[in-house]
Amino acid sequence: TCFCTFSSLTASSTLFLPRLDKIDPDYWIIVAAFAGLAELANKETKDAKSPKDYVAGDCGFDPLGLMPTDKEGKMAMQTKEIKHGRLAMMAILGYVVQEALYRAPVTAETPIFFNPVF
Repeated sequence: TCFCTFSSLTASSTLFLPRLDKIDPDYWIIVAAFAGLAELANKETKDAKSPKDYVAGDCGFDPLGLMPTDKEGKMAMQTKEIKHGRLAMMAILGYVVQEALYRAPVTAETPIFFNPVF
């Protein structure tokens, strides 16, 4: 049984918190600024639409025009977005679990996925 804590992880981890202190603080300021801009755009969209027409997370961002216009198509697309997002979160969780179990960076354990093909 492995009960891992952040303090018991080695410095070779690539995804765990011990590596976050190596990132330049300016990067975090830029990330926070972009997140704030996205939130402001979402608030403007919410204020512009009636409560009946507003859907959480709908910022009107669809540069390729992939979102269907009918209600049934929109619901199907939103369901796909949620499912893909959940799948991506599970994939990241898999990386974290693999690093915790093997005590090695996932990039070292599966280099075929992280090296250029040619």
